[in-house]
Amino acid sequence: MNKLVHEPIMPIAPKPSQYGIDPSLVRKRVAEMPNMVSLRLKELFPDLPDVIYPGPEGALDTLYEVAKQELRKVDMSMIKPDQSVNVLASHHGFTLFGGQPYAILLKAIRDVVIEKTGTKNVRLRAGVGMRFRETEEYMKRYDLDVYYEGKVKGIAPVDQGIPIETEVGTLYGIKAVYDADWIIHAHHTDVREVHFHRQIDKAVKPFGMSYARIETRSTYHQNLGPRAANFTARAIFESKMVQSKFAFAAFLNVGPHGVIGVDADNDLYALNDRATFIGCQIYGKIMTLFGEIDKCIAVLDFPCPVPYVFSAGVIYANFCGANTDLYDMEQTPLPAYTWYTEAFYAKNGKPLLSDIPPLNPAIKMCVHNYAWTGYPSAFFSEHIPTVVVGAEQGKLFDTEPMNIKYMDYAVTAKTTEEAMNFAYNVTGTDKVIVFDGAMGGLNCSESLADLLIEKAPIVSERVEKELLPKWFRQRGVDVSVLNSLKKG
Repeated sequence: MNKLVHEPIMPIAPKPSQYGIDPSLVRKRVAEMPNMVSLRLKELFPDLPDVIYPGPEGALDTLYEVAKQELRKVDMSMIKPDQSVNVLASHHGFTLFGGQPYAILLKAIRDVVIEKTGTKNVRLRAGVGMRFRETEEYMKRYDLDVYYEGKVKGIAPVDQGIPIETEVGTLYGIKAVYDADWIIHAHHTDVREVHFHRQIDKAVKPFGMSYARIETRSTYHQNLGPRAANFTARAIFESKMVQSKFAFAAFLNVGPHGVIGVDADNDLYALNDRATFIGCQIYGKIMTLFGEIDKCIAVLDFPCPVPYVFSAGVIYANFCGANTDLYDMEQTPLPAYTWYTEAFYAKNGKPLLSDIPPLNPAIKMCVHNYAWTGYPSAFFSEHIPTVVVGAEQGKLFDTEPMNIKYMDYAVTAKTTEEAMNFAYNVTGTDKVIVFDGAMGGLNCSESLADLLIEKAPIVSERVEKELLPKWFRQRGVDVSVLNSLKKG
């Protein structure tokens, strides 16, 4: 066996949630099955930076101390002892590396704000997308409701809004976000929906999404679509009202292999530039490597909605577009999956234009072993043959308002073993990639591991010499800064 091939990494454990089946029903993880192995990302790409977490015992304590050190460098003099502060979080942060690292950042922010300013009126506001109660579950799971002394609130895009006058007209935020004297933007560098933001103003995006009313955040999904909608977040952030309340931003710096550190700054755009480097340089290699997969069975095995399950820091929605370069701003037309709805498709299920790229043809079948509802996902099962494990999981999707057609295009298997055998027999391939959130690496079949090991050095050289210069040029980034970033 190749020295880069290891025993499978234990996947992220099932989580109790109203959006998924009971964890006791997840009886088998695909990573535990025969012929499954893991690859460590830092062995595939040795130039990836060292991580704090996952790490040895006490790694989360180390992260807490690192976070406090970085936060103490930030100017908080604008916050007075008698003033209120809202720490703004987003739901996706709680799905990164088990969720604890993001919770640690949120705890450190509260502690340092109190330490430096004297105010004790620090509240947590955690925003969501379409799963309106999701962050309430997270705040209880990670004891944030206790840590913030009950001053927590899960906010949803249907909550009471507040008009925000911007240079493009009136847009709408969520009132509870802005009901404090000051706001602190707590986010992360995970690229997540790069098919939407295309690594442009990624750090600003929550102002048009997690912190916005549905009339405004829907510009990403129903009105303008990807890329064009990015300006709404910037317009909101640059408004007089938001600027009068913005204190600073604190980001959990993550790569596909783990938590790198914490970055805090009073200048959000400076932080955004650094996030752009991470998104292109570090994640770009993994996403480009995934584009080298010729055929495979994709397995969903993670406590998240269908498009957001992880493998090597890349979500399934992005893997569905790995046949194109999501970072290339010159690519036209946009791939169909950038909306992953029927937006680019006619009623017959075919693309409206002949030159719209299809979903990644390398995905021969999807085995849905464990994934949540809460995001419209019928588009995936309609275009990718899908096997759902367990009648309970099939029923959950069949009765969920946003996914009532998901099972129209999928079949069920009684067990994980039956689902995998069915996929092997129908597709004729034994290459498997598992989206189970395995930390520090990815779980896959031995045959796929061999392919990825062969392609990794070729991809690394291509990204460094050809793609990174193009991606940075398209975003107006000085490539010479890249070397200083590596040394730093």
